[in-house]
Amino acid sequence: MLQTSPKDMPMDTPPQLDTIALETPAPHVLVARLNRPEVSNALNTQMGRDLLTLWTHLTAEPGETRCVIFTGTGGRAFCGGGDLKERNGMTDAQWIAQHEIFERAFWAQMDCPIPIIAAVNGHAYAGGLEMVLASDFAYGQPGTRFALTEVTIGIMPGAGGTMTLPRTVGERRAKEIILTGKPVTAEQALEWGILNALHPAEALFDAALETARTIAGNAPLSVRQAKKSIHFGMQMDLRTGLRFEVEAYNRLVPTEDRREGIASFNEKRRPVFKGR
Repeated sequence: MLQTSPKDMPMDTPPQLDTIALETPAPHVLVARLNRPEVSNALNTQMGRDLLTLWTHLTAEPGETRCVIFTGTGGRAFCGGGDLKERNGMTDAQWIAQHEIFERAFWAQMDCPIPIIAAVNGHAYAGGLEMVLASDFAYGQPGTRFALTEVTIGIMPGAGGTMTLPRTVGERRAKEIILTGKPVTAEQALEWGILNALHPAEALFDAALETARTIAGNAPLSVRQAKKSIHFGMQMDLRTGLRFEVEAYNRLVPTEDRREGIASFNEKRRPVFKGR
């Protein structure tokens, strides 16, 4: 497993995650790598707990983190879905208890105020695709496949897939993907809006890092308020969403960063944002 040393850890980020490797390749940018490459980064109970810990902590105590790159270790799969070997022989009660952890982890990811870029460096099946859909946007690489395969093993998407996929690709296309369980190509994922861009495997992380650096260089409170307005506003009627946007906007008026942004523009220099 990849090890994370204390000097690599951003302020206030949890250092003890058994299945997720953390690193900070640039100021204010946190990389979170699913780290079970020997099983295609399959989602087991411990990974569910680790994801819930990570997203909850970044919500409550983001520290210096302004953007997250969410990716996998190993290069073959971003995440192959739930760990069916661990699930084999589970009682109904154990299955439901485990899924409760997964549900809360996915909800915490979707509600995390810090922007999350998925760098999908391998296949993303079932819960793996649901993690991609729970991210703010995603970059991928040619040759990878995406699928929600749950109906082929007697269950259904239960970590947001029946909600997030149709909101991304449209209802009719989502029904075809979910009800057949068949994978789609990276090129289809790009065309249909699951991915924002495709990059060669060797350039994927650098492309995600470049975008993360750009986001991290902007006023962090502004970025979080804008993300919140989009995320929650999309769940409202237009008029209510517009009112929500104004409330989010007004919270930025008394901030130091707003004053710094205006001052730096007039003084013809780069702004130095403090997140205050």
